[in-house]
This record gives sequence, structure tokens and C-alpha cells, in this order.
Amino acid sequence: MEYTIRPAQSADLNRILEIYAGARRFMRENGNPHQWNGGYPGRTLLERDMEQESLFVMESQRVIHGVFFFSLAPDPTYAEIFEGQWHAERPYGTIHRIAGDGSGGILRAAVEFGKKQADYLRIDTHEDNHVMQSAVQKQGFRRCGIIHLADGSPRIAYDLIRSQEAHK
Repeated sequence: MEYTIRPAQSADLNRILEIYAGARRFMRENGNPHQWNGGYPGRTLLERDMEQESLFVMESQRVIHGVFFFSLAPDPTYAEIFEGQWHAERPYGTIHRIAGDGSGGILRAAVEFGKKQADYLRIDTHEDNHVMQSAVQKQGFRRCGIIHLADGSPRIAYDLIRSQEAHK
């Protein structure tokens, strides 16, 4: 499916929350019971992301099928990496909190969007999120090591250098 990607708007919030609720269910059903607990990401965080123009939706025929966070600002959780290293130390785009309604192609579309903004991308995921680990590797990301979220939770970190995609 082809998607149009645009900044999320307040009117999109209920649909975005539905998509995240579905993603949490999917993770629980697929061996990832510990990621995005407590209704994460919540309304307040999403509203802040929208104010900062960092939350994007993916539409097809005016129906929102996916959502993700994208920023070119340095991510504080990526300042330190353990059990490895980043493949580059330069400006990057970050993809976070990506979720879809099951329509497929959501990560691919977000990565293509990110590549248009930056030639170096970073992403991370929970150790139990094997579906996402496989998906990011299929998109050409390479495992770099472990980063820690603000609450100390570990995440597997990946990066993608656009100019090196052919060397996967």
C-alpha cells in the first residue's frame, strides 16, 4: 500500500490512540508483554509531539493506517551506547513509537520518509520485540548495541547509513 505521510493533527488523536492500543495488543500476543505498558504512549506525550511537529501519520484514501515519531534533534537516550557502538558519529534522524493498524508497509514508509530527511537514521526496540527487530534489519538497519531509556530500561539500538545500504 502507498501512504501519504503528513504531520499529525489534533483531529487525528483518537485514531492515533486506537492504533497504539492495537499495537500494544499485538505486542502482548507476540511475545512482547513488557513494552509500552501503562497506556504508553499517552495523550500528553502525543500532544507534545504534535506541538513539536515530530509526530506523523500515514494515510491512504484519507484513512490513517500508521503513526510514528521522527526528529532530527539529538536523542538524549542515544548519547551513551553499551555493548557496541554507533556506526557513525554525526547528525541523524530518529524514528520512535512506530505503529500501524496491520495494513503493512508502515516501517518501510517511515524509513523512506526518514531517508529523505537525513542520510543517517537511528532506531531502537525492546529485547522482546522480535517482530520489530526482524523488520528493522530487513530495512537495512544494523545492530549497534544497547541504549537505556530515561527510566533505565534497555533497548537494542540500530542505525542505517543511507550510503552504505548496498553493503548490507
